Amino acid sequence: MKNKRYEESKKLLKKEAVYSLDEGIKTLKSFKRAKFDETVEMHIRLNTGSKKIPQNINGSVALPAGTGKKIRVAVLAKGDKAKEAASSGADRIGFEDIISEVQEGKITFDVLLATPDCMKDVSKIARILGPRGLMPTPKAGTVTFEIKEAVKNFKAGILRWKIDSSGNIHAGVGKISFSDEDLVKNINALADSVKSAKLPFPAGPSVIRKVTLATTMSPGIAVSV
Repeated sequence: MKNKRYEESKKLLKKEAVYSLDEGIKTLKSFKRAKFDETVEMHIRLNTGSKKIPQNINGSVALPAGTGKKIRVAVLAKGDKAKEAASSGADRIGFEDIISEVQEGKITFDVLLATPDCMKDVSKIARILGPRGLMPTPKAGTVTFEIKEAVKNFKAGILRWKIDSSGNIHAGVGKISFSDEDLVKNINALADSVKSAKLPFPAGPSVIRKVTLATTMSPGIAVSV
């Protein structure tokens, strides 16, 4: 059920209008806010040209202004790479100890990085990490020897996106307290990431059909990117 604040905000929108990105953000910020710092959500509708959507299409992008969340990064590494992780600001560095904790159901990180030489042992916990989206993979940039750079990027705000069965992408691109400029940077970064991905859909005029912005508790605003 929509609450009173939602309905009041909806009245401020022009019917069936598509706003410029700048105008859309300003309108979003004009809505009466909740008592917490709401997430700004970006909903992308793709031109799929097909009813059946593959479920393994995903990507990641480093948001220029971060996500607004504290990201806990753990690293599985040995020797010099473990020392590198320690000096790069990782929240947790280990190997067998972290694997054992995960096997016991203890997951104290949001992102798990691993060097390639550790992946054989990481396979022991693949069934636990996989369903949670935490399994390190080269495609996601979480299996790498470039640990220092990876930790820096994920701490800053790497956003992972995935296409759902309806051909949509839903992702948080910051907080409503972010400046307009930072929100524009993050929104454009996600849009560019999706446009540049190798998607098995007809390109047409654009792979993106529609973009809607909303906060956690607001109506959606159609914007042009």
